[in-house]
Amino acid sequence: MMRSMWLVGVALGALVPVQAIAGPGNAATPALVPAIDGAADAPADAQSGPPDDIIITAPVQRREDEVLQGTSVLKGDVLTRSLRPTIGETLAQLPGVSATSFGPNSSRPVLRGLQGERIRVLTDGIGSIDVSNTSVDHAVAINPLLADRIEVLRGPAALLYGSSALGGVVNVIDSRIPRTIPDAGFRLNGIGTYGSAAEERTGQIAGDVAIGRLVLHADGSYNRTGNLRIGGFALTPQRRTEALASSLVPADPADPEPIDFAANAAIRDRLPNTASETWTAGFGASYIGDTGMIGISYGHYDSLYGVPIRYATQVGEGQEAPRLDIVQNRVDLRAEVETGGGYLDRIKFRAGHATYRHFELEPDGEIATRFFNNGFEGRLELVQAKRGMWSGASGVQYFNRQFNVDGEEAFLPRSETNQTGLFTLQQLDFGRFKAEAGARYEFTDLSARTVDGDLRFFGGRRDFGAFSGSLGGSYGLTEGLRAGLNLSYTERAPSAEELFANGGHPATQAYELGNPNFRLERSVGIEATLHAHGEGYSFDLAAYYNDFTNFISENQVDQSICEAAAAPSGRDVDLPCFQFLQGDARYYGVEAKGSVTLGQFGEFKLNADLLGDYVIADLANLGPSPRIPPARVLGGIEAQSERFNGRVELEHVFAQNRLAAFETRTADYTMVNASIAFSPFGRDSGTTLLVSANNLFDVDARRHASFLKDFAPLAGRDIRVTARFGF
Repeated sequence: MMRSMWLVGVALGALVPVQAIAGPGNAATPALVPAIDGAADAPADAQSGPPDDIIITAPVQRREDEVLQGTSVLKGDVLTRSLRPTIGETLAQLPGVSATSFGPNSSRPVLRGLQGERIRVLTDGIGSIDVSNTSVDHAVAINPLLADRIEVLRGPAALLYGSSALGGVVNVIDSRIPRTIPDAGFRLNGIGTYGSAAEERTGQIAGDVAIGRLVLHADGSYNRTGNLRIGGFALTPQRRTEALASSLVPADPADPEPIDFAANAAIRDRLPNTASETWTAGFGASYIGDTGMIGISYGHYDSLYGVPIRYATQVGEGQEAPRLDIVQNRVDLRAEVETGGGYLDRIKFRAGHATYRHFELEPDGEIATRFFNNGFEGRLELVQAKRGMWSGASGVQYFNRQFNVDGEEAFLPRSETNQTGLFTLQQLDFGRFKAEAGARYEFTDLSARTVDGDLRFFGGRRDFGAFSGSLGGSYGLTEGLRAGLNLSYTERAPSAEELFANGGHPATQAYELGNPNFRLERSVGIEATLHAHGEGYSFDLAAYYNDFTNFISENQVDQSICEAAAAPSGRDVDLPCFQFLQGDARYYGVEAKGSVTLGQFGEFKLNADLLGDYVIADLANLGPSPRIPPARVLGGIEAQSERFNGRVELEHVFAQNRLAAFETRTADYTMVNASIAFSPFGRDSGTTLLVSANNLFDVDARRHASFLKDFAPLAGRDIRVTARFGF
């Protein structure tokens, strides 16, 4: 903690001597605080946010159609319609995005088939500082209800946020640290939702009040759900057949808790052990001037939720009904100042520190395993003043994570990760032709400490230096048509989990075994984009290819390997053996989204849209990579007016037949959704009543990316009523 606060102080100090780095002959603002104080009489309407088509998650802000990689923004009415209790499900209908779907309470995004350590989930540019990357049953400690907008960057542009963003970045942008002064001196907004599938009851309220240049913020949210309603049986036909066959095997008379396999096969309509209760509270304050701002916030996240039961279908398998009790306390800081100099346009600083713990509870409430995470992340960006056709930004980022697992199901040792990254992004704008180059060097040290006499885990320390770079350009073929090409080289240091894991993990039904001798993971990639935007139409296409060396993947291996690793501790290995391995891999695919205005009918404008994505992933000498989402298409028809908006959409997800050796096939499904929204004061008022019907025909739908897809389908028919207000 002392090191974290020292780094905050150093970074804040870097904001002060702005005059020293201003260009010669330029009148730079001498410091952050004087700049703010001197702006006390500036009009409030001068504090406007960025335009909707500007990507905030980039050191150099650009329009969405100018980004060289696949990018999506969720905001406004579309965000309201898409909101779910988890980030993964909220984003699952964006191109190139799927979700881990480990039940309704724990679902992280899957971007271009990559998940876990290769996806960064951020809150306003800083990591979530939780343990959601460690296992799919761990929820992300970010509440989507607080989001003003969510930006998704896929591909190498995300590497400016760390090598663990190899697959992409999800940035949840909120106003807990206010960015603007309310025009009326205050603002208030809120949202309430009822969802029938899980008897979901959700409410959130947030407000700001201005006292001169000081803006105070407060927010709170509450979410409660029951067991999830599903569109059929919990188990797939194959698993039900296995369970019914096992029910014919005589029970072991010595087993104190024999499993009723026939009962498992019969479970339908509701998914047991999926109820949840989550609440958050936050406070923030910002001092905002014409040329700078500084703000701080505190947030509390508290959640108790159940994990779907991985039902036993064969003799010898076990099953549990765990619940997770999560608490996170977090402090965030943001500062920004315009220098007025010839070399720098502005300096931005962002930092966050959080203490996190979660308990994994037995059915009787006893704590089985404890997870603790203490983390800090800080980021300083120097944004260059635009000099003719040249613009850019550079910076430094520091990350510290102290992680410990304690209890009967601990599968990782106590570990610490320190990572420092230097990055730059430079752009040249020649009009029709735009070019950019980015680079990042990252130093990572990871250490694992074992308790004296505890022979369960690997120990030791590893240091890595990783370089990543990209070079690309785009050309405006016509005024509304732009094509781009981007080349990238990336390196990623292995995580503590990939290096040091050695233990059973019942949530994923795996004995997980790392390798402390792993090398850097490397990738060479190419991505082509096409953006076509004009009056009444838009189209965005991205095609990509990534060739990996030393790619780290978790694969099922012979049981004797885990037995040998567990032997020094005298433990039994009663779960399938999964080992992290390194080898070559290829990931390539395509994603596209387009929309067109079909016509104007009275006050209604009729639009049609269509998106699709497909990714193929192979591991050298092993075959298809596991848990890769299959191809899908989603189309919709939408009627829009100033006060009413109606939409019907159809999503078809194809079967996944490209399987790893330990996977089962996932059937295709077609889902129909419909919604109608009423904005009594106009679409821009912030007040909307939305009624939607999701999975209208109650189909049995399962995501191939989910560890639990054979045991826990997606929600059945879900009628949702959402009221949102803002003024």
